[in-house]
This record gives sequence, structure tokens and C-alpha cells, in this order.
Amino acid sequence: MFRFTITLLATLLATSAANAQEPGPQLELKDCRINAGPGTSSMKARCGTLLRPLDPSGAVPGEIELRIAVVPALNLTPEPDPLVPIAGGPGQSSVQFYAGYSWAFEDVRRNRDILLIDQRGTGESATMDCEFDDSVADGEYSIEQTIEYTERCLAELPYDPRFFTTSVAVTDIEAVREALGYPSLNLYGISYGTRVAQHFARRYPDSTRTVVIDGVVPPQLSLGPEIATESQKAIDKILARCVAEESCHERFPDLRESFARVVADLRAVGVEITVPHPSTGRPEKVLFGIGEFSAAVRLLAYHPHSMALIPLLIDEAGKGNLVPLGSQYMMTMIAMMDALSLGMHNAVMCAEDVPFYDPSTIDYDGLEASYMGTLQLEALDAICSVWPAGPIDENFKAPLATNLPVLLLSGDADPITPPRYADMAMIDLENATHLIGKDQGHGQVSVGCNPRLVADFIDSADPAGLDASCLERSFVMPFFLDFSGPKP
Repeated sequence: MFRFTITLLATLLATSAANAQEPGPQLELKDCRINAGPGTSSMKARCGTLLRPLDPSGAVPGEIELRIAVVPALNLTPEPDPLVPIAGGPGQSSVQFYAGYSWAFEDVRRNRDILLIDQRGTGESATMDCEFDDSVADGEYSIEQTIEYTERCLAELPYDPRFFTTSVAVTDIEAVREALGYPSLNLYGISYGTRVAQHFARRYPDSTRTVVIDGVVPPQLSLGPEIATESQKAIDKILARCVAEESCHERFPDLRESFARVVADLRAVGVEITVPHPSTGRPEKVLFGIGEFSAAVRLLAYHPHSMALIPLLIDEAGKGNLVPLGSQYMMTMIAMMDALSLGMHNAVMCAEDVPFYDPSTIDYDGLEASYMGTLQLEALDAICSVWPAGPIDENFKAPLATNLPVLLLSGDADPITPPRYADMAMIDLENATHLIGKDQGHGQVSVGCNPRLVADFIDSADPAGLDASCLERSFVMPFFLDFSGPKP
């Protein structure tokens, strides 16, 4: 998705390095190409690896290699502090994330290097992955089967999974900063990456210049118990928007009823369907039940463009045609397998989230009433019953208290990190602004004028000075009324 070619690379690199001081001897950067994954176009960068201790405390021996990439600024005299995009998941490669959304950061890159670090356990930084079992991911399991699968996964991992937590990962970011000689960093975190950005700013405030957190996970909140209920709220909002729009309601007059009926039917029994494989086009048989339905619908609700398909696909499913949703499910599973390192994902969830669940505060009635139900929460509990928990800092679960400049971004139709999560994160932020996109989903940096607003914020380091009136004109894809697209 990268739309710009780096020209005069040698000159740019020399100028950038001069502004950022000479790289330390332990990190040599060489010409390379980065991309968003298999089959995607690539872009030029400067890459290297940095050796890091597996256990920063030194108690457990061993080293890992971190993958580093620098995409040089376009300006011949760039600012000395780079932007550091931090991917979500947990388990996604930051290099791949940036390569997929690089155009959204071009306004920032005019004046700053983009510093990319595959977080330990992801991408090419000591990848902690194991064979993906989609039946476990979808909740089609018994507790015993999930535990058995998790134990197999643990046995396949190349490193001790205890040392892949956020508290360890932020020490890597600081080590890279020191190795490259950057005086400070501008952090951008998306989803789980917002947790990393906030904790880095807490632990290394003198190394942090600005923070942008997009789809905010507040430190004091443990992800998991509200995923299903928040996703249900997002779906309810999408369906209500269709009802309120004359053309959508006229085309799908019984949408809410169709949704409820499909959920009830698939909870009772799965249906075998034949769908074309997204990569090969060959027909494949898929058992499509409530787990597959939930995976497809939940990911469709993340982005406003894919949201636009939900009424049409639900209407088709209500008429007995599950193939479109089945195709969406297959694409979702392939994307997840390509993008996420499952071992790193579990290392984070089983140290930073699941151990802090308080059953007395979990809305089990709301979970049962949601289309996702309790499947995902039960799966996480089973996985973490055998997964070893790694170290987290003493103040890790406390809200970030700082006067550093912070920009928070939310979408009011986000199915996993609603705007109230950002409000929770703001409780002790003294110099922060929260921008909310209407009818927008998860991740705002690529929406409307947000790329410019993010760049303006990083340039000025003044969240209060932003003029965000342009967000009122942000595009929201009209609902598809048939498979040819929205109504003209």
C-alpha cells in the first residue's frame, strides 16, 4: 500500500544520520526492502539487527535478535526525533503494519525518520509462533483439547515465553534508541500498541517527546471480559444506522430479526458450506457455525469500509446463503495466521490480562446475550491455565500519569476499544486531547484528515492547539445494498 518512492536515498540517509548522531557500533544499518506481507509491494529502507538479552535481568541466559528498519525522512534536514509506529495484536509485526499503512504517515515522514522495531516475538524478531489451530481460536473446543493444543504450542516455541511481555519489550525500544543515537522518540501505538506506548512513556519519560494512541487500551483495564459485549454494541450501532437510513432500511427491512435468527440457528447447529479459497479459488468445504460467524462479523466491524457489507451479508445469511460470510471467515483466518505470532500473543495475554480478571465484575449475562457469547473468554482462561506468566513492572496496571503531550484517537463504532477506554486512560494525563470519529471503527490514523492532524500534533507537541473540525467531513462508506456496491 506504499504509494511513494524514496529518492536520493544516499543523501537522505546521510543527512538523517547526521541529525540523529552516528549509529552505535552494535547496530549497523544496510539497504533493504520491507513489505506488508507475502504478495505485497515492497519499499526501500535501512535494516539491521540488535542483539538483546532474552532475560534483561540476566537471571536466564540467552540472546535474541531484534529486527530494526529505518525509513528515512523526505526532508534533507529532518528533525532528530523519529516516529516509532507500534503494531497491535498483540503479535503483529510493526514493520508489516507500517508497510501496509505507510501512506497514512507520509505527512510525518516529511520531517522525521520512521523507526520500525519488530517487537520481540513478532515478525523477524525472535518470532514466537506455533501452528495455528482455528478450531481453538473460534471456540470450537473442549477445555481439555484447548489445554492440549496450548501445551503443544509451548513445546514448539524456540524461547522461554516468559520474556515476551510489554515490560520487557519497552527495554528493547530504549536500547534501539540508544544504539541509533536518537535523543527522543515520538510514539504511535495502535490497539495493543497503545499499551506499549503508554508503558514506554511511563518508564522512559526523558526518551519520549510525544505519544499518539489510537484505539486505546487503558493500562488499568484487562482485555477479554468485555470483547464480546463491546462487539455486540458495535454491531447494534451498525444495524441501527442501517435502520435510520431510508435506502438501507427499505432494502433490509428485517435486518435485526435476521441477525438474531442467524445467531440462534448457528448456535444450535453448524452448516457445511462450500466456498472458494481466497488465494486459490478452489472450492473448499467449511463447517460454518457460531464460531466462524463470530470471527467473520467481528472483523468486518473493525473498519468503516467493511462495516458497509454487514447488512447485506446478514440479509444473505438470513435467506440461507452463508457462502459470503463463509468467504469472509476464510479470509479472516488466513490474515490472522499471516499477521499474528500466537506465542507472543499468549505471552502478553497470560501475564498482563487474564491473571487480573475479577469474576465478580464480569457481565456474564451480557456475554451470553451477545452474538459471540462466552467462547473467547473461556478459551483465554483455558490457554492461560497452562501458559507461564512473565514479568510485569510493579506499576504496570496503573494509569499513565504524565505531562507529556498525548493525542488519543477513537472511533465511536469501535468493536473492541470504545471511546470510554480512552477516557479511562486520560484520567492522569495533564496534556492530552481526545478526538473521536463518528461512525468509525478500530484505528483512526488512516481516516479522513487524521494523517495531517497526527503530523501537526507531532510537529507542534501541542494537543490543545489542534483544529479537528475537519473530522466532521470524514468519509463513511455507504452500506452496500447489493454486491455491486452502495446506491449511487
